[in-house]
Amino acid sequence: MMIFEALRQSHDIQRELSEQLVQTRGDSAERQALFAQLKHELWVHSVAEERHFYIPLMHDDSGVDLSRHAIAEHHEMDEMVEALEQADPSSPGWLAQARKLSDKVHHHLQEEEHKFFQMAGKLLSDRQKTQLAGAYLGAYDLMKAEHA
Repeated sequence: MMIFEALRQSHDIQRELSEQLVQTRGDSAERQALFAQLKHELWVHSVAEERHFYIPLMHDDSGVDLSRHAIAEHHEMDEMVEALEQADPSSPGWLAQARKLSDKVHHHLQEEEHKFFQMAGKLLSDRQKTQLAGAYLGAYDLMKAEHA
């Protein structure tokens, strides 16, 4: 497996969870559970992705700006998650914030898959793509289990 397929597995989970989250109503157990799952998935994915995709890409001058942009978007999503944690889950404002987060997640994943992956595909060798996939999946699985 190459790094792009490995990353896409988590991307699909993020899309699904964020779409389900914005369908919830009020301070329900379902909303709490979906938010917790999405928060966890975003965190585990971003840490593993930065470590085993974006940091290696920064070794090439052509990968620096792309990596910085993606890492900045991860930080923006972290801040949106923190804002949701502070907000009242039963308020209409919470759902509006959740929609903004969902939109940001979708934008970020779209940009990664349609722009960043193409550039990274040119910068990384096939061997690197396979090695990074293994390293990413190892870190992802470990963090997912440790922080379940």
